[in-house]
Amino acid sequence: MKGTLSEKGLGSAGADYLVRHCTLRQLQLLEAIVRLGSFTRAAEELFLTQPTVSMQIKKLSESIGTPLFHHVGRTVEPTDAGREVYAACRGILNGLANLETKLSDLKGLRRGRLRLGVITTATYVAPEILGAFCQRYTGIDVFLNVTNRDQLLERLSAQDDDLYVMGQHHDLGQEVQAVPFAPNPLVMIARSDHPLVGQPRIPMSRLAEEDLLLREPGSGVRDAVLKHFAAAGVEPRVRMQLGSSETIKHAILGGLGISALSLHSVRLESGGGRFAVLDVEGFPIRRRWHLVYSRSRELSLVARTFLDFAIASEPDIRAQLNEAMTALMRVSGVFLSAFDDFDVAKPEPAVAMGA
Repeated sequence: MKGTLSEKGLGSAGADYLVRHCTLRQLQLLEAIVRLGSFTRAAEELFLTQPTVSMQIKKLSESIGTPLFHHVGRTVEPTDAGREVYAACRGILNGLANLETKLSDLKGLRRGRLRLGVITTATYVAPEILGAFCQRYTGIDVFLNVTNRDQLLERLSAQDDDLYVMGQHHDLGQEVQAVPFAPNPLVMIARSDHPLVGQPRIPMSRLAEEDLLLREPGSGVRDAVLKHFAAAGVEPRVRMQLGSSETIKHAILGGLGISALSLHSVRLESGGGRFAVLDVEGFPIRRRWHLVYSRSRELSLVARTFLDFAIASEPDIRAQLNEAMTALMRVSGVFLSAFDDFDVAKPEPAVAMGA
């Protein structure tokens, strides 16, 4: 009879028991369940079925000799024992991640792994940079996790990825470093036959008469646009709140309104003649994409190399955006510059919470 940890006691004998009867995969599962608050979400993140997750946690509980989770409504929470195991898990998994980083550095860039967390709107810029990076460094395995801002911040807090691509970063505190690597101007977009297309220097107050399409609450683009209107003393007439830039573009083409969008999001359609950029005072809103990482975790050689590669890609990204802006201006019949005096090459420090 093999017994349980509670029967074996602590000390070296207890540690030996855990080594023989608990697996790293079980500890990884427990860590994910506690962090995500759900067996289902843990299964999705680790590409497993929920029954497999439940079975492994049951085996871990049996080995330790006490329940590790209990249900609270529709969520699961760790028991006291579960919290102790979770704390140990974090130390073990972080130690393994650091070991992997050091081993990869010893191998150079011939082999390695890069985990990149990307906010949804950054899918218009990140994959192209990744593609060029992987062509140069063919031995690097890349894992791309695309999610909304709230879940991306959860992943940042748990240090699940090496680097994170996002726009807004001023609410992240001093624990992170944010390095700007590309311009991300927000331009006011309308259907090409909209009455305001071609009008010069449209005052922002005029937009209060137009139906404005916005992203959903919590979106960084939405926050930037509303702050911009508020600073001008203008209250926009919000007609719809939509969950993605793609949906907003379709709504614009459907004649439902106008919207401030990242120029990246309309770059591929800029030459089609369906969209036009409006010459609105105070636009474009000058923003930047940032690569964000935790100060408490040393970047691997692969992550540092990708960071430098992304920064070096800025001239190409800028040229692509200028080309898109030129095409949109041909439709509008106006001249705008999205990038005058817009320096993205200089890293900037993280800003304290609430700034």
